[in-house]
Amino acid sequence: MSFEPVADFILGAPTIPDTALDMGATLLLDTIGIAAAANVMPAGRIARDHVVNFHAAASKENAARLMFDGRSASIPGAAFAAATQIDNFDGHDGYNPTKGHIGCAVVPALFAFAEPRPDLSARDALVALVIAYEVSARAAITLHATVSDYHTSGAWNALGVAALAARLMDMSPDRLRHAMGIAEYHGPRSQMMREIANPSMLHDGSGMGALVGSMSALLARDGFTGAPAITAEGDEATPFWADLGQDWTVEKNYIKPYPICRWAHGALDALASILHDHAFSAHDVASIEVSTFAESAALAPGMPDSSERAQYSLPFPLAVLLLYGKIGPGHITGTGLSDPRVAEILPRISVREEPRHSVRFPSGRWSDVSVTLFNGDSFHSGDVNARGGPEAPMALGEVKEKFRTMTAALTQDRAEALWQMRERMMDPEMPFSALAGLVAPAI
Repeated sequence: MSFEPVADFILGAPTIPDTALDMGATLLLDTIGIAAAANVMPAGRIARDHVVNFHAAASKENAARLMFDGRSASIPGAAFAAATQIDNFDGHDGYNPTKGHIGCAVVPALFAFAEPRPDLSARDALVALVIAYEVSARAAITLHATVSDYHTSGAWNALGVAALAARLMDMSPDRLRHAMGIAEYHGPRSQMMREIANPSMLHDGSGMGALVGSMSALLARDGFTGAPAITAEGDEATPFWADLGQDWTVEKNYIKPYPICRWAHGALDALASILHDHAFSAHDVASIEVSTFAESAALAPGMPDSSERAQYSLPFPLAVLLLYGKIGPGHITGTGLSDPRVAEILPRISVREEPRHSVRFPSGRWSDVSVTLFNGDSFHSGDVNARGGPEAPMALGEVKEKFRTMTAALTQDRAEALWQMRERMMDPEMPFSALAGLVAPAI
């Protein structure tokens, strides 16, 4: 596969439809909201302290402020810290065919590489972000189609980060090619199901994806060479890149209603539909039976002992939803992890794999749920696909309400000013620094 059309797309002037740019702006603000909500979580704090102590920049032009922190680190360090922070609060966007997440790496990279470019317009920043989404998506799909292991998002969103950085630094096609080659070679090809079996702060590998992608672009700019990225120009990659610049996958990303692994969302939405249609309380429930796809069935059972296990669980968020009708940051952190009412419900929930749901993964996240009450009444959801994607998108009002919930720690004026930036991103006269100035100060 020739690299020339890929380079032309990344470095040139692709005609991006307004619908794709508008979706890019919505995903950007949604991701900013998740970064704010994740600010207090241990993983984000550790990552921020780490880069301040060990990834400092020697000069101002190589430094970037950390999101919602106020301190600075090197550009790769800032990207790593924010991506790790966002990745460890599982409410960020994703794209079904990638089996993972793009925004959690490319949004932090955008803020980091924009820092020394005060003249960057909001619209140009948005164009770079959409391009990064498109590159990441195709690198992911190619990787999944050509290797046997299921790798974390960091293995392929590193290429999107490298592409974004190369565009913002106005690199040559040759340097871009090396940047993407370095990013692919050093990208964290970590096995996703290992993390599912042992939930930790490693999460989906996007922190390292952002770090590697950022470093790769900067190394390539300085003359470091890399082997061609197989997922971008190998012969097997050709069919997955043929529609670049024609099919705008950014428009097909989902926005999560719950800060929980997407694999659990089909079951959560199925239970929500039953709760909507029938009047009963959590104490009326004798049992909840969940049929789901294999990866979802592998999510952690029991009462979680960490936020990571809470986010990579299926029974736990179902119990939370049953009790409270919603799942917010407080349910998956702190005292929410030892809620005795949730613990009481968990033994009533059983999960099994259903082959018909498994064959529809990753194009969908299907589940069905049956609820039986102590009085003998029984309700069945039917097959439900997780909402939030193009098949059942969240209304913009819902996305805004989610943003308000996620930015509750900010002042109301700051949160509202941030949300208003969603529409202003299309304005070529607005500097991106206006948005960055709202994101950088500490909470």
